[in-house]
Amino acid sequence: MAHSVEKARLRKQLLDQRDGLSPDFIKIASSKIQDNLRKIEYYRNAKMLGGYHAVGSEVRTQDILQEILNAGKELSLPKVEKNDLVFKKISSFSDLEMGNFSVMEPKERCETVKKLEVILVPAIAVTREGYRLGYGFGYYDRYLHDKRSKKIALSFSKQVIKSIPHDSHDVKVDCIVTEDEVIYPNK
Repeated sequence: MAHSVEKARLRKQLLDQRDGLSPDFIKIASSKIQDNLRKIEYYRNAKMLGGYHAVGSEVRTQDILQEILNAGKELSLPKVEKNDLVFKKISSFSDLEMGNFSVMEPKERCETVKKLEVILVPAIAVTREGYRLGYGFGYYDRYLHDKRSKKIALSFSKQVIKSIPHDSHDVKVDCIVTEDEVIYPNK
């Protein structure tokens, strides 16, 4: 219980901080993050990727998603169904609609995908050890729990912090990409 209280406090503080970033900084840093993402071999070589459509002050993912589609790779985005996350394949942004939490999600008709090689994961904050602080609903941790997919967190360097309270069900990421560097946590 103490962890959830601490996480909630940290989440609010870090979200407030990220929401204070200028639109110009977010745009420029997101472009640098996209450049750094291309340096990751298993990302470049993946044929089936999972991404997410950015909201608010998150790292802008729209150009990354378009680049994946332009490369002829399979792209799936998350959709909340009941209390779980599923990834559904899209072929263009016209396959998206406004969903839960004011997030663009694949339309119902899109095919559900069970296996993804690489998944881009949103984060409010991350540690160099690979722990991430999400929005507190647990969707990604539940989804990623038994998946073999490589998990890449996209984060501004200001969001890489020393520690985040974590529990046994928290899933670590394999890689963190910021505008300044690519971090491979020690497993």
